[in-house]
Amino acid sequence: MAAVYSGISLKLKSKTTSWEDKLKLAHFAWISHQCVLPNKEQVLLDWARQSLVAFYKKKLELKEDIVERLWIYMDNILHSRKLQNLLKNGKTINLQISLLKIINERMAEFALLGSQRSICVVLSCCQGILSTPALAVIYTARQELTVDLLSQLCWLACRQPGAVTPQLFEVLHLTLGLYLSIQWQQVNPRRTFGEVTTHLLQPCLVLRHLLLAGTWTQAGQGLLRPALGRDIRSQIEAVLRGGAFQAELLPSYKEELLDQQQGDTKMGAMKNLLAPLGTVMARLVDAGYCEPSLQAAVVANSVALLYKLFVDSYLKEGNQLLCFKVLPPLFGCLRISHLREEQLQALSASDWTVELLALEQLLNSVASSTIYNIATDRIRHGETQFRFYRRLAEMLLNHPQASVPAWFRCLKVLLSLNHLILEPDLDDLLASAWIDAEVAELRTQKAQEALIGTLFQTFAKLRQVPRLFGEVLGVICRPAAEALRLPVLSAGPAAVLRECLPDLPPSQVLDAWALILESFQSLVLPDLQGDMDMALKSLSLSSLLHCVMVHARSLDGDSPLPVVRRTRRTMDETLRGLVKPLLDLLCKPQPSVPEPWRQRVGDSALLLAHTWAQVDTVLGLSCDPYRSEPGALAGTAPEPSSLPLLLPGVEARQWKEIEEFAAQSDSLGRYCLEQLYLQRMKNTLLQASVQSEEALLALRRDAAYILGSGRVSLTRGTTASWDGQVGTVSALTYPVAHWHLVVSNLTILASYLCPDDLQYLANVLLRTLPTSKAQEGPAEEEPDVTLGEISKAVLHSPLLPEMQSLHSALLLRVTASCAGILCAGAQGGPALLRQQLPWLFEGDYAVVAHGESRFPKVGSEGVEPRGEIAQNLLSLARGDSPIQLEGEQLESILRLLEVLSALQLDSLPPPCHVHCVLLLLSLAGTVLGSSCSPSLTLRFLMTCYRLLGYLQRGKNAQSVLRVMYVSDIFEITLTSLFKASRRFLVDVDDPSWLEFLQVVGTFLEQPLQVLLQRKLSPELNFGKILAFLSSSQLRPEAAPGTRSEDQTPLGQQLLLVSLTKLCQVLGPLVKEQKQHEALEAPRELLRAAVVQAGAVLQLCAARGARGRRLPPPVLSSVASLLEADVALCSGRGGTDHVLLPRAALYQAVYSRILSELPALAGDTPSLQAAVQFLTLFFLAPELHPQKESVFTSVFQSVRKVLADPAIPVQVVEEIEPHLGALFTQMLEVGTTEDFRMALQSILQGLDVSNAWRADLQAVLSAVTLVKLLLNCPFGGEKASLFWRACPQMVMALMLQTREACREQPVAPALVGPVLDVLAALLRQGEGAIGNPHHVGLAFGVLLAVPLDALRPPEYGRIFPRVHNVLFSILQCHPKVMQKAIPSFLNCFHRLVCSVIREGRQKDKGSAEDLPVVLECTRLVERMYSHMALRAEEFRVFSPFMVAQYVMEVQKVTLYPAVKGLLQEGIYLILDLCIEPDIQFLRASLQPGVRDVFKELHSDYVKYHKAKHEGERRYTV
Repeated sequence: MAAVYSGISLKLKSKTTSWEDKLKLAHFAWISHQCVLPNKEQVLLDWARQSLVAFYKKKLELKEDIVERLWIYMDNILHSRKLQNLLKNGKTINLQISLLKIINERMAEFALLGSQRSICVVLSCCQGILSTPALAVIYTARQELTVDLLSQLCWLACRQPGAVTPQLFEVLHLTLGLYLSIQWQQVNPRRTFGEVTTHLLQPCLVLRHLLLAGTWTQAGQGLLRPALGRDIRSQIEAVLRGGAFQAELLPSYKEELLDQQQGDTKMGAMKNLLAPLGTVMARLVDAGYCEPSLQAAVVANSVALLYKLFVDSYLKEGNQLLCFKVLPPLFGCLRISHLREEQLQALSASDWTVELLALEQLLNSVASSTIYNIATDRIRHGETQFRFYRRLAEMLLNHPQASVPAWFRCLKVLLSLNHLILEPDLDDLLASAWIDAEVAELRTQKAQEALIGTLFQTFAKLRQVPRLFGEVLGVICRPAAEALRLPVLSAGPAAVLRECLPDLPPSQVLDAWALILESFQSLVLPDLQGDMDMALKSLSLSSLLHCVMVHARSLDGDSPLPVVRRTRRTMDETLRGLVKPLLDLLCKPQPSVPEPWRQRVGDSALLLAHTWAQVDTVLGLSCDPYRSEPGALAGTAPEPSSLPLLLPGVEARQWKEIEEFAAQSDSLGRYCLEQLYLQRMKNTLLQASVQSEEALLALRRDAAYILGSGRVSLTRGTTASWDGQVGTVSALTYPVAHWHLVVSNLTILASYLCPDDLQYLANVLLRTLPTSKAQEGPAEEEPDVTLGEISKAVLHSPLLPEMQSLHSALLLRVTASCAGILCAGAQGGPALLRQQLPWLFEGDYAVVAHGESRFPKVGSEGVEPRGEIAQNLLSLARGDSPIQLEGEQLESILRLLEVLSALQLDSLPPPCHVHCVLLLLSLAGTVLGSSCSPSLTLRFLMTCYRLLGYLQRGKNAQSVLRVMYVSDIFEITLTSLFKASRRFLVDVDDPSWLEFLQVVGTFLEQPLQVLLQRKLSPELNFGKILAFLSSSQLRPEAAPGTRSEDQTPLGQQLLLVSLTKLCQVLGPLVKEQKQHEALEAPRELLRAAVVQAGAVLQLCAARGARGRRLPPPVLSSVASLLEADVALCSGRGGTDHVLLPRAALYQAVYSRILSELPALAGDTPSLQAAVQFLTLFFLAPELHPQKESVFTSVFQSVRKVLADPAIPVQVVEEIEPHLGALFTQMLEVGTTEDFRMALQSILQGLDVSNAWRADLQAVLSAVTLVKLLLNCPFGGEKASLFWRACPQMVMALMLQTREACREQPVAPALVGPVLDVLAALLRQGEGAIGNPHHVGLAFGVLLAVPLDALRPPEYGRIFPRVHNVLFSILQCHPKVMQKAIPSFLNCFHRLVCSVIREGRQKDKGSAEDLPVVLECTRLVERMYSHMALRAEEFRVFSPFMVAQYVMEVQKVTLYPAVKGLLQEGIYLILDLCIEPDIQFLRASLQPGVRDVFKELHSDYVKYHKAKHEGERRYTV
């Protein structure tokens, strides 16, 4: 082969050699070790470079594919491991400038022409150069090449977005990083400024804008990783800051912006650099570097960035004016600053959004810095800044953009800078941002709410809220097209007022109230007659007055008397001068006025009437002087026998007219009239004469009116939503508001409604419930309420069961609906159905609601209906019923059953309880048509039996046994289930089928338990059940060669579950009676059940043997069967004659469980059943195999399960109690050698080599095994073995913790269990661990845990465990504490520092993690108290503990709750300090820390010490 490569250089340069051969020769020369050339790598690299340079300089003609293969060859060399190894070994490989130039030229070509040929390979070559420091040094040496490459890469990404590949961003990231390193080393600021502004500013800003817009991350392109995009944006910002805003340029900026001459004579290099800001702005607004539409967005996006970079670079004391001077020129780059009026009008909403977002960011930069100081600006700078902000405010208010959230936010920032900026245009602000604003989008509503909130907060601080209300009233009362205005108090502004008004002093509230009242009386009321606009203004003013009156802070008995008198006068004036005239105007006959006018006036009048009545009641209750003040119409106390009026001074005849008017339309007036009646009900209930017949009749009348007022509207229904504000009630939202009013006051109304009204309420509630998730709506995004949401809240309210009448009405409405669907599915006539299932036709709500039984009582006076009811249900279950349901009917019943599930059925009266049980049994036994899918059928039956199980756990479960025997329930249930199982097309291990079996099993077990508890003829019932099961068609004793159609796998599992439940109930009974030899009946019943269960179990196990795993029901049943066998043989002198018939079965199941145990971990119930079987298997030594140790086999299987990484931690935690029981039996049966083997296996799992191999699960399994052993009682030689191995365990735990905590992030999954086991070892090792050194190893574990590296949830789990270990040492090992107090305090100090750090008040974010920190702080305080109890040991260290505490506390500001708990603890340590200790601390602490200590000691003396002195004196 050497001959092939002879003269390779000549052949590569030869013109006679074809380029195909040259490329092959060059490739093999590079990879072959047989080609020996001096400096071979450099020669081959130079050949490829020269060929490419010659081609691009037109000195060589090559085909396109040859050129591309030359690039690929170059790329292979640059990325080869061979080249990297050579460079790593110190060999020098030189790249020529010409190669970098042609790379840059290709990038420019790609950017301009969009050619994509070879783009990937050229980018790869560039990446290979830049990612190799030894090769990238040429770019560092030739800075202009780096600048050119970076510029061309940016333009390539910006101008050819369709040609962008993920590799381009990787190269761009490398190039930016390289240029930043060059920029940081550059000593010529002028050169850097020129490079950035001339070559990089425009492409970098365009690229940053496209990155922020998500150009390459949207629509699932996946061209750019989000993290890489963020890194590139950060690098661009660093490049711009390092080039355009260097510290050396500050004098030039000052000269340009502040007209200051440079005083530094050493700035020779900067003399010619004039107007740097002008240069940057000229490049920014320069036309032509991108599309005009894109450029506007780029400029808007970049202005805020440039200002932020300028402020970050130059803002320091004395430069505030300079930072402001940059703001107007940069703002001038935005279109909204210089366009003419007609051009501004032509801007679209999206254009305004872009511009206003930029302005918002500019203003936020000003607000977050200390740029604007009101006093400094006014005194030193002639209000320069203030005038600029005023121009901004005028521009924003002259061109309102209420559809753009940024417009509101800009105004909010200006208001927060100085309220005087917006105060001259306060009326325009209120009009355009609130009263006349058309705000629909939720984000815009939030922005509007924030602005109005800031406005009210500002004027509240200025104590000028009445003035603000005056401006609001002026805007509302302006001549305007009122019909086009939205409600004044929608959800956002109303929420602001609700938050602001309670904090105002009463005088300001009364001033605002008086202003609204005066405006109403002087500007609206005189011209209200027939004027529609005035009617709308009256409604707006009424809403505003309602908000002020209702949400202002109420007076009380301590309120000043002048304020009370003024409130009394204002209330009287409101009633006399406003409410009554409006009501009179409403009742006056006016045939010529339009109906909408009357409706608006009525809404206004009734809203104010309702508001006045509500406020008058509240003031009368909370403020005694208010009641004693005389009033013109109000406050006159009624006669003791009279009932409250709707409103004082309004005649009953007038209310009749008002009621007739309100009934004409669904409006705010009708809603307020309902509120008035509700208020009268409350006032009636407050009177002492509420028990009178007259009061009771009035309450029922008012309740009926409230409910009947909206009956027609609720019948129609609506899909609209309501924001909860009175002012937004309309014809569309009235049904929601009315239903909300009724539901919110059900506790008052329900007691005074007749049965028909209760039935109506139940009907509405059931009809308006959402039937699907889609109807419920996105609750997170939409704060409004709908009919469905209100009804759903009632259904799940804990108050519903307390309202017995409504609860019973709703329950019976649901059951009647279910019965109605059943009757609709009847194939024959209703007479036959009424005869067979009479309970379906029981519809007397009144009887059931009052708890009267409709069933004959059992006894001599009545006829016992048990046999008849059971036979009817059994006939239904067998399929003899005339009822058949189809798919749609089944779906309807399922929805009703979901409602029934939400009701609390555990405390039903006996008749209701029996009715529900009979109905559900009827539903479960109904014949289902062919349109019912198997999955729907299974879901339906599962719901029925889950509800039946819930009823059986209820308080009156025994009432069912008055109409049916337990054996009847058992037979009815299984008969219907055997019939239905033929329809289920599911596998025996399908999760839904397994869940159904569990539900059925739970239901079957409950009546059997009741049977034993109540002693209701258990032998008779159990005998009947066994007889039914043995005679079932599913019996395994079917004739050979025949197969019943019922013998399906699912049916066999149902039979197995029922027999298993029978064995589980009878087994404990036999155990309890084993001392009474005479009681043979339970034992015989259990023996018969075991025989049947064993036969069915063998069939199911044989079927499962053909599969991969034992079915879960088989596992559960075999454990129960083994337990029953053990119970039968106990006390009989042996187990052979009982266990031998099924010994082979148990041994086969044991073998399969051992092999399948890891696979069962995915199914927690199956795993629990398997572990339970193994536990019981240890109780039968006769079953143990002779050739192997059961202990060893089971231990190794359990260890495999625990060491399986696929098993979640939650599964292990769930089965730990079952594993504990298993290990207890294992230790009783196992020998000392078995126990020694287990300890060796555990120590191998704890070996630190597992951590080095990252085998976390092996370590966790060993830790879990230690925990299980510690929970088992063992003694003698086994205990001695365990505690001798304990030091090795503690040392291994320490090493494992250190290794786990070295990794970042820390693995809390290992650290937590290790700490639990360590604490248990220390607690149980009290007296057993003799060497104090072994206990001291625990401190090493605690010191290895990095509490500061944990996230809040992990912190809350690890901290208590660390505390638990320390507490175990303190309490259980006093001898160790005598010598290890410094180590103990070192660990405890880490806990103190940790809670101080976590309990500090954060600058940003909420205190959502505070409850976790408080729990940990309580543990610290408790540990302080334990140390204080050991005064002799800790007294010497007490001053050092106090010093450490105050040094840590001095660094942060703690939450008050955290600080209080820590102080309570440290006070106990101060109790241990003597006076010299206090003097020592005062003298030795640093000045800042000393102040903290003085404050701490002062509080200690004032509060803690004085309190304890008082307690001691009291004790004496």
